Amino acid sequence: MIEQQNNAVSKIMLAVTLAVMSGLLAHMVLADHGHAILVGIIVLLVTLWTNEGLSLGVVSLLPLMLFPSFDILTLKTTSSHYANPVIFLFLGGFMLAIAVQKTGLHQFIAQLMLPKHAKTVQSIIFSLGLVAAVLSSLLSNTTTALLLLPVAIFLSDERIFQARFVLAIAYGASIGGIMTPIGTPPNLILMGFLESQGFQPITFVNWMFLTMPLAIVMLAIMPWILCLGLPEKHHKFSIHEEKPLMTAEQRKLAYVFGLLAVLLLLNSKIDPWYPGLGMSDKMIMLGFGLLMFVPGMNFLTWKDTKLIPFEIIFLFGAGFSIAGALVDSGLAEVIAQSLQDFSQLPVILLIMLVAILITFSTEVTSNTALVALALPIIYSLGQLAEISTVLILMVATICGSYAFMLPIATPPNAIAMSSGALKVKEMMHLGLVFNLLGITLVTLAAWLFWGIFI
Repeated sequence: MIEQQNNAVSKIMLAVTLAVMSGLLAHMVLADHGHAILVGIIVLLVTLWTNEGLSLGVVSLLPLMLFPSFDILTLKTTSSHYANPVIFLFLGGFMLAIAVQKTGLHQFIAQLMLPKHAKTVQSIIFSLGLVAAVLSSLLSNTTTALLLLPVAIFLSDERIFQARFVLAIAYGASIGGIMTPIGTPPNLILMGFLESQGFQPITFVNWMFLTMPLAIVMLAIMPWILCLGLPEKHHKFSIHEEKPLMTAEQRKLAYVFGLLAVLLLLNSKIDPWYPGLGMSDKMIMLGFGLLMFVPGMNFLTWKDTKLIPFEIIFLFGAGFSIAGALVDSGLAEVIAQSLQDFSQLPVILLIMLVAILITFSTEVTSNTALVALALPIIYSLGQLAEISTVLILMVATICGSYAFMLPIATPPNAIAMSSGALKVKEMMHLGLVFNLLGITLVTLAAWLFWGIFI
């Protein structure tokens, strides 16, 4: 216990030291004293998020104290970011996810989608990745990876196959997490940032229309890459032969999800042909989350709300606060001005540059924290360049999830490493291929496809 406390204290001291040093260095470079203080606070927060010197929720609440104390933002302005409407969209999503876990609907989907008579490694890897992608578009990619990890380990006794199956789930969860706004935290941070800057929000269906082709191509290529270096000998895998049966509760919840999908579809505005229902996607998601408690549904009770990861909600608030501080203080514009030369690049090269910077930067820090820091800077850079600001922000957000090399890059990567079936070297070698593939496909998607509709 004492050793753990000493370890935590040393991590906090490291974060404070780095923050002070960063602030002093920034003061030598930046003319504005407030900008230097903001740099120091951001370094403090990112370091504590990374080394876990304090719990995630505690660190995420620090902006409420630090920003007003150093005159970065007022308490009223800072606290308003913790009530960003996007947070309530994700809160509704959490309630639905808990209902899925409680009824075991995710297990039914996994059993239904896994091949019953699989004879090739490719078919199993594709099936695992597809299941993870589908579930990750509805649940958080962290939850999806945790739920499916035992399935990957169960399928084989040999470590080399277990490692690839575990990676199929982790990578499938990351690939599928971009398909909906609630699939992964960076998506929601983008939605909140766009709203704070006065942009028209991207509807659920429009988001899926933009991202699904990219995810489908990634999923189609994934089995071939993950099979590299595997032995060609025949291997028997443990696949359930029984056809899964859906319980009454699972069937009822599936109907609810079907109704939710129809409502989100009808609510999507398609210019100039269809105006949509005019409802807020955030209100719809929160409403369906609360529906889980209504008599007749009875999927959740108030005690189940203990399972809601409020530390993630606080993390969103912190991310929105940092983004607001960067924009309001003018620091984002200062950094963007220093990158002004890059704004003159051809559109495709600028897109690729942003994709490369975000993808490889995410490898060494939380993708959620990085996207929260990067969006204001990318936003300012987009305003200087001849490119759609929303498009370049979309590129940065998607690439924040498409980092596959190191455990710290995304939660699914960390969960895959926790299985014990995988070595860091394996993840790095295969992940580098996926990083390069992701950068290439995101660049092409943004240049050839997103640019038409954004």
